[in-house]
Amino acid sequence: MIEVVKAGLETSIQDYPGRIGYWNQGFPPSGPMDGWSFRMANLLVGNAPGTAGLECQFLGPTLRFSDSRTIAVTGADMRPTLDGEALPFWQSVAVKAGQTLALGAARLGARGYIAVSGGFANDAKLGSRSTFTKAGVGGIGGHSVKPGQHLPLGEGGGTAGLSVPPEHRPAIRSDKEWDIEVCAGPNDDWIDAAGQERFLSSPWVLSAKSDRTGFRLDGPEWTFAEKATNKPREHGSLPSNIIDHGYPMGAINLAGQTPIILVNDGPSMGGFINPYTVPSAAFWKLGQAKPGERFHFKLVSVDEAQALAARMTALCVPASLTTV
Repeated sequence: MIEVVKAGLETSIQDYPGRIGYWNQGFPPSGPMDGWSFRMANLLVGNAPGTAGLECQFLGPTLRFSDSRTIAVTGADMRPTLDGEALPFWQSVAVKAGQTLALGAARLGARGYIAVSGGFANDAKLGSRSTFTKAGVGGIGGHSVKPGQHLPLGEGGGTAGLSVPPEHRPAIRSDKEWDIEVCAGPNDDWIDAAGQERFLSSPWVLSAKSDRTGFRLDGPEWTFAEKATNKPREHGSLPSNIIDHGYPMGAINLAGQTPIILVNDGPSMGGFINPYTVPSAAFWKLGQAKPGERFHFKLVSVDEAQALAARMTALCVPASLTTV
């Protein structure tokens, strides 16, 4: 068991790739926002890459261990400490029974990840241990962790002293500027040429009104193609309205003039257009961005997006680790 002394801000149990196959029933994939950092944390402690771990948002938790384990902290720099002493980052560390791990506020990046040898052993719901708080599914009781909770662990050993070399880690930006890949569609033809050029050439600011359902962006106004302004009534009154249709994960959902990137806990369908989609290979950047930081979108093909995802997955293997 691990005792939660302090919960941090929205610390939750997640696994990778999350809850697959139930979106049509209202259950999104969930899972870690930064799947790259998450998988690397698990590899460091000897777990399979998708084993359940903790995602820590902006402010990390304080945890007390009941037995000896191997742990690793990756992702955002939350200045982890073990019994008050600085803990090596992106490295596997041996922890003894009674010791306390504490994470602070993220000073670089937004989401930190804690992996523990054996992983978390909460009950799987619909094939996943990932937490989806809006439906009360997964996690421990279907919510983010709370002070005083005891989180069950599976059996596992792990090896201390393994490290992820810098060239195999996501490069978290310190300048508050992010280059985010996007693919055109499924509804890019509802935006006119000037509107598409404006989207790709303008900075977009991540709003504080964002969460694991959607990332709201502030930026210039959109302009629309003829098919968006001269359409049958059943499509709705706004140019961005369309007959209800499915949304891909990562869709940039245009609600009126406000683009919202639908992320891990987002809806599966609705009545707004999606001119562009952020591919899975760029989700780690979304997961490490803070409100007020700026996004610059870069158009890539589907083939390029798939190649980026394949390269990332190729890094998330034990062979990528080194010994300290």
